[in-house]
Amino acid sequence: MASKFAIITGASSGIGAELAKLAAADGYDLLVVADTPFADASAGLASFGVAVDTLEIDLSTVQGVDQLLDRAGGRQVDLLCANAGHGLGHAFLDQPLSDWRHVIDTNITGTLYLLQKVLGQMVARDSGKILVTGSIAGFIPGSFNAVYNGTKAFVDNFTEALRNELKDHKGVTLTTLMPGVTDTEFFDRAGLGADTSVGADDNKADPAKVAKDGWKALLAGKGHIVSGFSNKLQVAAAGIVPQSFLAEQHRKMAEPGSAQ
Repeated sequence: MASKFAIITGASSGIGAELAKLAAADGYDLLVVADTPFADASAGLASFGVAVDTLEIDLSTVQGVDQLLDRAGGRQVDLLCANAGHGLGHAFLDQPLSDWRHVIDTNITGTLYLLQKVLGQMVARDSGKILVTGSIAGFIPGSFNAVYNGTKAFVDNFTEALRNELKDHKGVTLTTLMPGVTDTEFFDRAGLGADTSVGADDNKADPAKVAKDGWKALLAGKGHIVSGFSNKLQVAAAGIVPQSFLAEQHRKMAEPGSAQ
């Protein structure tokens, strides 16, 4: 058993899986969690010589988060990567309540409940690191992915406020990773597949690169990191360009049929 323990959510693929590799390489025992199956019982991390436990569970519910915490067995959480998240393409009026509610409950409710439970223990001992995956989508009105972008606006804003609340606890760091379009299963799961411009884009960011950017910022104790130069430009422009223009640009990316 290693002396350090980390929980990483959304870890069956994409950015979360890459964060798990980085944590394992840094000597953390891991509890990796996702609502989709892992490729094997050790999530492909056995070669790093750390203990790995996998848990497939829905983190959109309080009960799911409680089961995650129970699985940790009372072990001190030194690192939390709150990376789980869902998107939902197509027009909002065409989306069933259960679908858009699941996006909100995963990205906001489950994430905040997990943060509150883990952060409370970190603050009590004044020690611990947290990386939350937000998104540059939080700066852009997300036509045809409106609920997701709205949840990420919440996460980006919430973590900024929470950092301020925690500023007197010098041993606890909270970093927000804000990637842009990244080559993961997100788009297919969200219904933003090959018929959309963003889904068909062959120039998506490498999730390993995004994870490394977040990891470096985490270790440096930075408040937030926008991964990718072009994404930094988009965030800067979001404060200047009219929101209606940004919404129209997002429509061109995410509207079904936009790939043609």
